Order: sequence, then structure tokens, then C-alpha cells
Amino acid sequence: MPYAGFQIPSFTFADTPDARLFDRVIELATAAEDAGFDSVWVMDHFLQIPMVGAIDDPMLEGYTTLAALATRTSRVDLGTLVTGVTYRNPALLAKMVTTLDVISSGRALLGIGAAWNEAEHAAYGFDFPPLTERFERLEEALQICRAMFREDAPTFEGRHGSIHDAINVPRPVRPGGPPVLIGGSGERKTLRLVAQYGDYSNLFGDVEQIRHLLEVLDRHCDDVGRDPSAITRTRLGSLLVAPTEEEADERAAAARERLGVDDETFRGFVTVGSPDGIAEQLGAFLDVGLDGHIVNLVPGTADAESVALAGEALARLR
Repeated sequence: MPYAGFQIPSFTFADTPDARLFDRVIELATAAEDAGFDSVWVMDHFLQIPMVGAIDDPMLEGYTTLAALATRTSRVDLGTLVTGVTYRNPALLAKMVTTLDVISSGRALLGIGAAWNEAEHAAYGFDFPPLTERFERLEEALQICRAMFREDAPTFEGRHGSIHDAINVPRPVRPGGPPVLIGGSGERKTLRLVAQYGDYSNLFGDVEQIRHLLEVLDRHCDDVGRDPSAITRTRLGSLLVAPTEEEADERAAAARERLGVDDETFRGFVTVGSPDGIAEQLGAFLDVGLDGHIVNLVPGTADAESVALAGEALARLR
């Protein structure tokens, strides 16, 4: 069956004080679990990113949020989409994800990428190395995390990071450790790392872009002797869903006005429709080889009812 993930990228809710904010997050996560989603994801950012909201919008730290959600859910996997490799020492990250796996009884996922938000790094005092170095750090982090998930007391000496007899107890609950999702669509570096280390690959783009990227990933898998079917391949996309097409169009008009964009631009990055209409549009991606979707809801439209409708749409793909 096609994979279905639900991302919560925004913690901005109308008329919700900070003390009640997490209640709304729980509402969305449990609605996603009830709707049949396989996983729930949050971003790994400390400031809201421009394509989602204002820089001073509320932003919860990802792993703290996931640990709390682990106690309020029972079935969905939990991960960040995706951890910036520059934000944490890799061994600390491995310990945090292992702890999440224990708290959730084996439902943790390690989503990770090379990081991109230079302004965020400057604001919080993180070094922002050149792209080449960030990818070197990403590969080393993948090696360190995998070793700490799987070995009793691993040692690793890299150019940028190292561990020495790094005991990681308690061990991850999931055999082999939490699966790894490597985010990004870079053809030369990111997809090569996916082929070598990833269990999931999350991509961006339209149908033809996704078709091309899957072909590139297949070639990288051939180069490293990996079966491409061992990697679950998803696309991240935004939805605006309503019970009927007419209601969806009305809500899209209101969302466009808030964002200050025209209809063509809006529908270029948001799939709009009823559950049937959404399913028809997203089904085209499965036809070119995608294994499923990770979706979020346009900020300002996320509530339990809309999550249920989104789950209904993706269930139609199954």
C-alpha cells in the first residue's frame, strides 16, 4: 500500500495562547493517527521558515515535541523532516533518536539533511560551513548514528566528528535502529547518500521532476549494489482539502489572499480539492514509481477535520 506521512510545519493557531499550543499539536497528531497515516513529522527549525510563516511565529524544538507526542500516540512513527546536521553533535543526535525510540516503543525515525538556513545558523550561533563540508558532515553523521544504533561500543574517527567506545544504552527498540530518511533532491550528493545509507528518500517536485529523480536514485543504487526497492520513496507536498471541490476552491481563494499570491502560483505548490480530487492528483506520482506521500496542510487550515479529510484522500490511493 502507498506510504502516507503527515507533517506539522506550523505551530500558529488562531486564538490559541502559548499554554494551549501543544494541545493543538496533540489534536493534529492524534487525528493523523486516527486517519490512518503511517507517520507524523515536525520540522527541525528554531525559527519559522519563510515559505510557511513569519519569522516570529511560534516554533517548538523538534525532538522535545516528538518525545511528548510519543506519549500521546500509539501507532504512528515519529521523526523530523529533517534534522539539520549542523545543529547537533552526531553522537548526541544518535542518543536523542535512540531515546525517542525507547519512549515510543520503537517508533522513531531519523530524518536528516545537510541543513540550509544560513540566517537561522547566524541567529543561534551555529557554524554554517560551505556546502561541501556540510555534506561531509552529513555522511559522517550517518555513519556515526548507524554505528551507535547497531554496535555495542563503536569507534569512528572522521574529518569532522568522532566517537570512541560510544556506549548507547538503552539500545534502540527497533531492530537495527530507527530507519533513516535523507531529505533533499540533490542528484549528485544527496541521492548518492540515500542509495548508500537511506531507508527513505523524500523528494520535491512535479510528476516529471519526480520521475527523473527516481531514475537518478536507481542509478546510484546500481552503483553501490543496492536494491532500489529497499528504499521507500516519498514526496513532500502541501494540501488544501475540503469536503467538496467548491469548498476547497473557496478556501484556496482565502489562503491565496493571506499569502498574497495568484491562483497559478498557489496551485503550483499546493494540491487543492476534495478527497477524491486530491487522490486523483496525487495518484499520478505513484504512476511514475513513487511509494507514497508526506503531506502537510496550508497554514491556517490545519484542524482535526482537515487532517481526517487528508487521510481520506490518501486512503483512496490504497
